[in-house]
Amino acid sequence: MKKLLFITLSSLSLLLFSCSKDDSNSEPMLIIKFKFDPTQIRLNNLGQPSVLAAGHAAQSPQFNTISAHYVEFAPNATTQLGSGSIVYHAPETIIGGSNALDFDQSKIVAEGETFLKIPLSQLNSGSYEWLRVSLSYQNYQINIRHQNVDYQGTLASFIGFNTYIGSFSIGNNFFDVNGNRAQGFWAFALNNQAYSSSGQAPANATTVPNPLASTSPIPAGSCVVTGKFPTNLVITGNETNDVVVTLNLSTNNSFEWQEVTSDGKFEPSIGENVVDMGIRGLTPTYVK
Repeated sequence: MKKLLFITLSSLSLLLFSCSKDDSNSEPMLIIKFKFDPTQIRLNNLGQPSVLAAGHAAQSPQFNTISAHYVEFAPNATTQLGSGSIVYHAPETIIGGSNALDFDQSKIVAEGETFLKIPLSQLNSGSYEWLRVSLSYQNYQINIRHQNVDYQGTLASFIGFNTYIGSFSIGNNFFDVNGNRAQGFWAFALNNQAYSSSGQAPANATTVPNPLASTSPIPAGSCVVTGKFPTNLVITGNETNDVVVTLNLSTNNSFEWQEVTSDGKFEPSIGENVVDMGIRGLTPTYVK
């Protein structure tokens, strides 16, 4: 019995030693997550503080999920789009006729969930001042008013340059698209009710903050949001720990409409139209 116990404990010790050894040799990872902040500064397309235009109203939506199409780390303010270290590029398709993001293959996450986890070695060694992320999809709660009654609903907002969409649902409401949709396509459903609608925001009306517009522009109609790290992210190639990057997105009054009745309530039934659904700023942070 003592001999059997000794063999069992020896085997267990060997197993624990092996696991410990494997863990110590594991490769450090680059992990990217999203955070939504309604108190973060509200920016315009040039990355400057922005206030609402006269006759407009807005609300800070409650985000459920988000997706992105592209992530790039840029060394400095003159790094042109595509010339930095690209760590993610989502699938695209031409099934809709022209090149588009493939919504069916999009990775959609909630706040704090891991959007990307890859070996840190896939991020080139260097010092990175800026981060760029091409956002593609947003899903959030908004408040609306209809005939003096307030409701809450869910909005699905497609903000990529062009997206091929098959079918999708919001609660029990189903949307069959089966085609490409340009930036600004949206679908809406009242929560727990059989009401839904969809539409298209005006072209190039989605705010895409880019503080580097004068030195490193982005294509019109894209949703490549640019943000600066508080201190440069330095990758030496000798890291032993994971690097966790959080994309802090400003949702400060990011859902904006033109009012018919000046009451701060979004009332689509009286002709109040959405003018902007864009994220209002990016501040990337990291933990090494």
